[in-house]
Amino acid sequence: MLVKEIMTRDVECVGPDDTLQTAARKMRDLNVGPLPVCGPDGRLAGMLTDRDVTVRATADGKDPTRATVREAMTPDVVYLFQDQDARDAADTMAAHQIRRVVVLDADKQLVGIVALADLAVDAGREARPADTLRQVSEPAEPKR
Repeated sequence: MLVKEIMTRDVECVGPDDTLQTAARKMRDLNVGPLPVCGPDGRLAGMLTDRDVTVRATADGKDPTRATVREAMTPDVVYLFQDQDARDAADTMAAHQIRRVVVLDADKQLVGIVALADLAVDAGREARPADTLRQVSEPAEPKR
């Protein structure tokens, strides 16, 4: 099974120069935790999560009405291509301990996102969702 067969399509982006408040409202309205960050050219520029907004930005004392997405986003994004196998998605999530991976087309344009739940529901046993969940959930060392 290919990634494009199980991914969520029509993923909305937030811009790097949008405020954190704008991004948080979009997360609330869409009922999502992660938002891809896309530049003016539509290319993937980063990823912003609700944790980035609440922990990273708040811990630094950022004003969400003034601070930009660029200040809190993760610029290095793990991604897959839509024509990769679902097992690649599982392996990628396990290796990076992440529950979602953005999906790009051959031109590196954002076309979707795959979540661990997509593997469990749509890809079945061939994607090894139980093994992936176990590896994603292993405790990480605290940064000290």
